[in-house]
Amino acid sequence: MKLGVFNPLFNDKSFEEMLDYVQASGVEAVEVGTGGYPGSKHIDVDQLLEDEAAREAYLKAFAEHGLFISSFSCHGNPISPDADFRRESDETLRKTIKLAALMNVPVVNTFSGTAGESEEAKQPNWPVVAWPTEYADIYNWQWENKLIPYWQDIAEVAKEANVKIGLELHGGFLVHSPYTLLKLREATNKFIGANLDPSHMWWQGIDPVAAIKILGKENAIHHFHAKDTYLDQDNINMYGLLDMQPYGDVKTRSWTFRSVGCGHDMTEWTQMMSALRTYNYDYVVSIEHEDPLMSIEEGFQTAVRNLKQVIIKETPTDMWWA
Repeated sequence: MKLGVFNPLFNDKSFEEMLDYVQASGVEAVEVGTGGYPGSKHIDVDQLLEDEAAREAYLKAFAEHGLFISSFSCHGNPISPDADFRRESDETLRKTIKLAALMNVPVVNTFSGTAGESEEAKQPNWPVVAWPTEYADIYNWQWENKLIPYWQDIAEVAKEANVKIGLELHGGFLVHSPYTLLKLREATNKFIGANLDPSHMWWQGIDPVAAIKILGKENAIHHFHAKDTYLDQDNINMYGLLDMQPYGDVKTRSWTFRSVGCGHDMTEWTQMMSALRTYNYDYVVSIEHEDPLMSIEEGFQTAVRNLKQVIIKETPTDMWWA
């Protein structure tokens, strides 16, 4: 496995400054935002789609720093009831898949999206309980009429381009758990998989090691994010896990994103790395920093330092002892 970072963390830096800093930090790969929520600070997708020389120069800049692009990421909501955002998310995703194919970037990360409750909806609707039954009716309508048809189309686009799609299992979106990912994968094709982020497993009550095993058995982990979550049991007792307080209310929130090792100890991170290796994930562990208690510099460097202790980099030797 190789250590990487998701580049929106460095949106205050120029492209060259970002590459210099990442290289100096001992990271090997960069996950590049191409639009949507992550933005596209360090890439001009339209220019690269049109200009082969520009694509070569862009890749050369990474190579000269001893880096490579692990994935392109364009998290949005391609089935949103908001027509403008839906169109923007869809167009960005399709362009990003095309660019990934042209530049031999094997994975595009995004969200599955969330529809409204009907064709007349104005905002997304994320049902999380099966009763009263109108919530189950909304859930079924969204999957049958919006989610599956859209991703059946995109899955074929991805297959034709030979680019894997990593859906981040994120609360608020219809694909947010191992079950929902595998359910959509069964309805589409194997180019649909997970960009697995353990931070979103913990706050849903899912053991990330178990999630790795479930998805790994199906070869359904296409990319991996490294972000931690601190669970505050006292606050969970008050607010539950579906906590709607702003992320900045750290004192009272049930859970808070943290840098790697600041929410769960390194034994758990070691177990995750071992599970990834056991189930044949041998790609990038990409640091994402959203820690409200640490600066970008301190949070990122903490994650780098902690992950370097546990990431499994080398190919295992033959079992000479057995």
